[in-house]
Amino acid sequence: MNLDFTPEEQAFRDEVRAFIAEQYPKHLGDTGLREDLPREDFLAWHKVLGAKGWSVPAWPTEYGGTGWTPTQRYIWSEENARVNALMPLPFGVSMVGPVIYTFGNDEQKAQHLPGIRDGSVWWCQGYSEPGAGSDLASLKTTAVRDGDHYVINGQKTWTTLAQYADWGFFLCRTDPDAEKPQQGISFILIDMKTPGVEVKPIKLLDGGYEVNETWLTDVRVPVENLVGVENQGWTYAKFLLAHERSGIAGVARSKRGVEKLREIAGSEQLDGEPLMSDFDFARKVSQLEIDLAALEITELRTLAGEQAGKGPGPESSILKIKGTEIQQRLTELTLEAVGSYGTPYYGSIANDTGSNEYQIGPDYASHSAATYFNMRKTSIYGGSNEIQRNIITKMILGL
Repeated sequence: MNLDFTPEEQAFRDEVRAFIAEQYPKHLGDTGLREDLPREDFLAWHKVLGAKGWSVPAWPTEYGGTGWTPTQRYIWSEENARVNALMPLPFGVSMVGPVIYTFGNDEQKAQHLPGIRDGSVWWCQGYSEPGAGSDLASLKTTAVRDGDHYVINGQKTWTTLAQYADWGFFLCRTDPDAEKPQQGISFILIDMKTPGVEVKPIKLLDGGYEVNETWLTDVRVPVENLVGVENQGWTYAKFLLAHERSGIAGVARSKRGVEKLREIAGSEQLDGEPLMSDFDFARKVSQLEIDLAALEITELRTLAGEQAGKGPGPESSILKIKGTEIQQRLTELTLEAVGSYGTPYYGSIANDTGSNEYQIGPDYASHSAATYFNMRKTSIYGGSNEIQRNIITKMILGL
């Protein structure tokens, strides 16, 4: 595999870098992956990209995609990660959008794809339920046909940023008597303003919330909101999760995170010397970089496969496992590097809560604890890493 950029690819990189420098909303600053922002901030860069035609680079050109090669998409991710840009949220762009243009009908494509591209419609995901997380096929939310509507009842949980959502995509049981639980599930789009939809916040340790409970009580949804064929939703759900897991790997952002970690370890002191001079700490950072380089090659192979017409398959589980493990190790090492300044929330979020007290320690320490704790979730969401190992064992190893 030749990892050197061609002159054309170098020119593309320069174009992308210049565009980001000129157009990325300055008020967002070094926002990155924070999820405690107002709706307007989340959508600011998305809307700029929508106007440029760059908001959905992985989509087919017939639905508004860029037609970029895998290398161009890789460069795009790298350049955004370089400035820690707040990218368009995945729920529309990377998750329900591909499901709609692959399995939806023409009316659904015309209704929903434009709003996903330009950032005017916010989507949320209704998959997990109490008692149905990794064992998603055991979900209990029901959708009962009543004339030209489904009547939906049930509860979803961990519905990320649903407090902002205009629409949601939900897995519902439409055939409770199916021979296998996976055979009786349908994929249904729900307007979040529909009567009977109630979003309740789940408060986090830092006092904010990004996840919710979503209650559905006698919610009447038009039958035309069913995607594809009734009772075939499990097929679409697996397709969506393969795309989601590929994106969870977050290679480009982890590379930027390692660079920042090295900067921090060069500033922090241990026994009068830079922390990066400590053999044990340097060894852990070096091992992290080696593992990240291996993951990057795996991601490039996956992108090349997609360019050749193959959708993300079981290899997306490899990306998900290793990507999330690296993210967790990275945030753990960052917290270790900032030392006592990383004491959870001790003066670290004063500015976020409106206090006029100065935070304790350097700026790079202010969110280190919050980020560390938040990233504990990555090995669970999108299908727990234990489940991903089962998929690899069956689909790749044939065991």
